[in-house]
Amino acid sequence: MLTSLTEGFLCCLLGKTPNAVGPLDSVESCDGFTFLEVKPGRVLRVRHAVPERRGPPESPAAAAAPERPALRCQRRITLYRNGQLLIENLPGASGEPGAPEPAATKDGAATKDAKDGAVTKDGTATMTKDSMATTTKNGAATVATKATKDGVATTTKDSMATAATKDGAATKDGTATAATTAKDGAAKRRKRKPKRVVTVDCKKRITSCKGTHGDVVLFFIHGVGGSLDIWKEQLEFFSKLGYEVVAPDLAGHGGSSAPPVAAAYTFYALAEDMRVVFKRYAKKRNILIGHSYGVSFCTFLAHEYPELVHKVIMINGGGPTALEPSLCSIFNLPPCVLHCLSPCLAWSFLKAGFARQGAKEKQLLKEGNAFNVSSFVLRATMSGQYWPEGDELYHAELAVPVLLVHGMHDKFVPIEEDQRMAEILLIAFLKVIDEGSHMVMLECPDTVNTLLHEFVLWEPEAPAARADTE
Repeated sequence: MLTSLTEGFLCCLLGKTPNAVGPLDSVESCDGFTFLEVKPGRVLRVRHAVPERRGPPESPAAAAAPERPALRCQRRITLYRNGQLLIENLPGASGEPGAPEPAATKDGAATKDAKDGAVTKDGTATMTKDSMATTTKNGAATVATKATKDGVATTTKDSMATAATKDGAATKDGTATAATTAKDGAAKRRKRKPKRVVTVDCKKRITSCKGTHGDVVLFFIHGVGGSLDIWKEQLEFFSKLGYEVVAPDLAGHGGSSAPPVAAAYTFYALAEDMRVVFKRYAKKRNILIGHSYGVSFCTFLAHEYPELVHKVIMINGGGPTALEPSLCSIFNLPPCVLHCLSPCLAWSFLKAGFARQGAKEKQLLKEGNAFNVSSFVLRATMSGQYWPEGDELYHAELAVPVLLVHGMHDKFVPIEEDQRMAEILLIAFLKVIDEGSHMVMLECPDTVNTLLHEFVLWEPEAPAARADTE
């Protein structure tokens, strides 16, 4: 603590930023690590493990008996000018064999109602700001309006509702009259015009990905302040099962180089780094696993490369909202001040990131390089989380199966955010781990590994199997 305070005051006096340039000194290059130069002078440490296979890699086509039918993904997404989002899952998305089950909450019940709206009989979900919606005969949801004074809906003196005519106008005594030109103009103005309409229409052949398949690669992307070391248990588990795994360090994290400019840590700069890593190691079927901030990069890659991304796993990633840095965050303080407060920040992270604060959890923070990030990099990364494109519409366009894993005691990401994500995504499954918190992959590695492996092996049932079951 005293050393941290002394170094922090020296930084302020000398105008230097602590640990702002170059990889951290404690990292030693060893077998299994590759240093990939994504740009001149910008080097990322990557853990790339390729299994040793005695024979030729097994072909998924040869392993499976009949070929799985392609899943038809069809939905229409309408964005209105007031921010309302209307999502319609067309019949082809759920009517064909092999359609996925709806996302489930903690108790296993299907989530029918959207957080901010209502769901119609045909599965059309509306997300309105005031959570009030009415359903018409054709299943389209409309925003409920209040009675106004100007004749949209009026009541008589004796509190009896007036009869509405065809055009919606009614007189005081209940007799229908012809609408005036002014009211016609007002009615036209009341019609909502969509700001944007997006139609998703594609076919996805979702198959089981086994460790013996040579065309499968698992990518692990960590969040702010971490490193590839947080995936230690998962990398060992899947490597032993024969999977090819790739885990990079974000710039300024772990063993990657740390550029001295804040612009190097914006979302777009880090996303381009992940694009280079993905293009370098990607094969035919790629599975992206992200934690916290790393989930945003997985979403970005799945949106950019829909044909190459086979499945996505989001661990405590939060809701489908656009990223915007907070103006009242402690990370807006100068780096030298953050450096002085680093012991307090580490203790706060231990309290909020882990369900228990025992010796095991404290050791996880100390050992290796899992959470050793300079104050400059931490501040620049937090301030660079600006991604306005990553809103609900962006996530609703994804047509890839997604597994959402949430630690019940997570104080950074409320469970309601992951539930909202499950509602927005087309094919999503939500699993809650009661004993876990934000760092659930470190707290409950066996449980997380089992969930991840089951989802990697998951594939929709064939029509014949569904008929036999019924």
